[in-house]
Amino acid sequence: MQSHLLSVPAQRGASEAVPAVRPVRFAGLRLVHAALRRDLQRIPTALRLLQPDDEASAEALQRHWDFLTAMLTCHHEQQDGRIWPMLRRFAPELRLLINWLEDDHHNLDHSFTRTTTLMRIGTRDPASAWPVAYAVEELAARLETHLRIEEEQVLPVMAQLLAPQSRVGTLGELLDLLRLADGPGAPDALAWLLEGVAPEQVDALLAECDDLTARQWPHWQAVYARCTEELWGAVPSGD
Repeated sequence: MQSHLLSVPAQRGASEAVPAVRPVRFAGLRLVHAALRRDLQRIPTALRLLQPDDEASAEALQRHWDFLTAMLTCHHEQQDGRIWPMLRRFAPELRLLINWLEDDHHNLDHSFTRTTTLMRIGTRDPASAWPVAYAVEELAARLETHLRIEEEQVLPVMAQLLAPQSRVGTLGELLDLLRLADGPGAPDALAWLLEGVAPEQVDALLAECDDLTARQWPHWQAVYARCTEELWGAVPSGD
């Protein structure tokens, strides 16, 4: 994934020009991958820092884990229900790989379900949080293999099949799917996906969304920052 979707830029002087932003193909899919990696890296640290009397942080961490797993479920449903059938039809050379990825989605879902049970134990009893943190790290490594296969073997084929103006895999399509699904709300999802993204890239990505989403984005971002500050500290505002 392009680094400008992942990193917060350094402060620029008044005379420095804002770098040009190039469109990112399949930004919706790539942003989900980036956000999953980011959170699965910092959740183990948050677990290890839990104190016996820190109930508020423990509850916030459990809520965030539940949100993350709900986003993963929506991501898998988008691929299994919309993207994989298209690739089976128009890229038959990928059928065996797509079958494996779909099966692996089910395996990953089971792994996340098991880890959710462990998270509930770890957040209720900080004395057991360290082994839970190790379990999350093992799950992150397991997921990383899956994400890399999609990025290195599937997305390049999709780029050849689909016209640049296609909405498949875009941020706008993802938000539309979330509104139709029984899952996380678009405000929380958008703030989660765009956390840490460079401001100029955020502006370009919001251009893929409807006008109402673009107008409400600053409020959604501020609410998300307040809700997650007790977990990871202040979230970059993108200003």
